[in-house]
Amino acid sequence: MTFEAYMTTIRAKTGKGPQEFFDDAVKAGVLRPDTRATEFVSWIKGFAGLGHGHAMAVWEAFKRNGWLPLKGQGAGQ
Repeated sequence: MTFEAYMTTIRAKTGKGPQEFFDDAVKAGVLRPDTRATEFVSWIKGFAGLGHGHAMAVWEAFKRNGWLPLKGQGAGQ
């Protein structure tokens, strides 16, 4: 499955894209400068009901957008 296909499936299932998940994770306190992928993936799997591969695709989207590592308030916005 391509990265784009993962993103399409995630949006169809949840109605959210990377920016919305980023905002949700920051508000929940899950994304901090020291957050590791495993912590985020565990959170989003429960929060959004995503499987491991789809959760990792969201983390990858954050990286591709330059939102990680988190530099503090306002990162990615």
